[in-house]
Amino acid sequence: MEVTVDEQQLDALFTALSDRTRRDIIVRLSAGDATVKELAERYAMSMQAVSQHLHVLERSGLISRGRHRQTRPCRLEPGMLNLAVSWIEASRRTWTERMDRLETHLARRQEGGER
Repeated sequence: MEVTVDEQQLDALFTALSDRTRRDIIVRLSAGDATVKELAERYAMSMQAVSQHLHVLERSGLISRGRHRQTRPCRLEPGMLNLAVSWIEASRRTWTERMDRLETHLARRQEGGER
């Protein structure tokens, strides 16, 4: 099965979102940019471990890292979250339609008598 770029992006995105620490980092960055050191202060883990989480988030496109003097602040990239929301909404609509059709089908069968 051929994987499109959008599917690869979604795979990376949902992989990044599957971890509680990374989701927490995203919540923190939604309040504003932060350095790795500022982010690491919140966790009982090494700077290297936090950096690895940031690398996963960066690879998925959820964050970017800039340069300000001698620091590299991390910034949330909300466009990728919009991609996830769009996919979830499309999936929800599909399943809602399917369940509605099933409900209609079952109601018709019940009205016509059990077979």
